[in-house]
Amino acid sequence: RNLTGREYLEFISEFYKKRGDSKEMVKTGIEISKLNERIDDKVDTYSKGMIRRLLIARAIVTKPQLLILDEPTSGLDVVNAKDVREVIKAVTAEKVAVLLSSHNMLEVEFLCKRISLISKGHIVENGTPSDLKIKYNAQNIEDVFMEVVK
Repeated sequence: RNLTGREYLEFISEFYKKRGDSKEMVKTGIEISKLNERIDDKVDTYSKGMIRRLLIARAIVTKPQLLILDEPTSGLDVVNAKDVREVIKAVTAEKVAVLLSSHNMLEVEFLCKRISLISKGHIVENGTPSDLKIKYNAQNIEDVFMEVVK
């Protein structure tokens, strides 16, 4: 929290420099985070949304094969949540597998190609959002979830 956003990205990129040029990773991280001039401010001055965008940028620039995200937009305002979802969509287009955990079923429906619905620690249903909506004659995945946990 005592580092600036740029310093944080530089620190992380040094661990992953075998995966690419660390300066390019930092540049990409700054672009993804959309922190603009605030990238040189201390992280402890960032809002929750800014921190979330910085952390997602950090994860992406390391060029993972699998990106695991737990509630990536939880607690974010509409603007920041939309930005984070757009970044996640862009990452999946670049052939990075994303494992997303979320209670927000509408977000899951928007972001995921395949989903597993879990209740009380057990998978109760899985498939594509469209297949599940057809199977349960539902308008959205939230309605599917409510149906399968009855």
